[in-house]
Amino acid sequence: MSTRENPRRRALLDVLRAAPAPLGVAQAAERMSLHPNTVRFHLEALVADGLVERRTEEPAGPGRPRTVYTARPGMDRGGPRDYRLLARMLLSRWSAADPAEARAEARETGRTWGRYLADPPAPDETPTPERSTAGLLALLDGLGFAPRPDGDGGPGRSPERIRLRHCPFLELAEEQGGLVCSLHLGLIQGALARMGAPLTATALEPFAEPDACVAHLTATAAAP
Repeated sequence: MSTRENPRRRALLDVLRAAPAPLGVAQAAERMSLHPNTVRFHLEALVADGLVERRTEEPAGPGRPRTVYTARPGMDRGGPRDYRLLARMLLSRWSAADPAEARAEARETGRTWGRYLADPPAPDETPTPERSTAGLLALLDGLGFAPRPDGDGGPGRSPERIRLRHCPFLELAEEQGGLVCSLHLGLIQGALARMGAPLTATALEPFAEPDACVAHLTATAAAP
């Protein structure tokens, strides 16, 4: 169980953060009103999570060295995340603009990231529709789109359609389909351009089928 899901462990971390000096097991147990063995178990879990440091403190007088614990400095990384809200906030900047202009900007942003994410061909490699399609499918699969070519396209050809059976931004696409799908179209176009592919994506049909969006590909002149 993570620290975020364990209220007692989070409370122990708060105790360590509030302490003016490192605490031993007995001190922490007293402040938590818990048995020392219970506190020791949670302290070791916090150490394993990288949230707490453990060190040995030499005694000021006679006696054995004492093990003490202190919270690592920095923001708590065990707290909740809400990247969907962040994405909605960023998309809202485009939503306030002219719809056609906003879609164009989203598509260009997608192209930029597509060029960044895709690998260029090797100097001695001549891009072909088959190789380019394979590279595109691998990229989209790694991003979570679960792509499937609609037919094999025949020897030396690419499929004319790619079905995207999963959308990693599904809820956002349902809310802001014009922007999110334009971003995805640009992503595919930018990736194909980076690969020097002799094809491009001309359109992306959102929810064209009950279980998939469909990207349409067409042949272009090979990159020089």
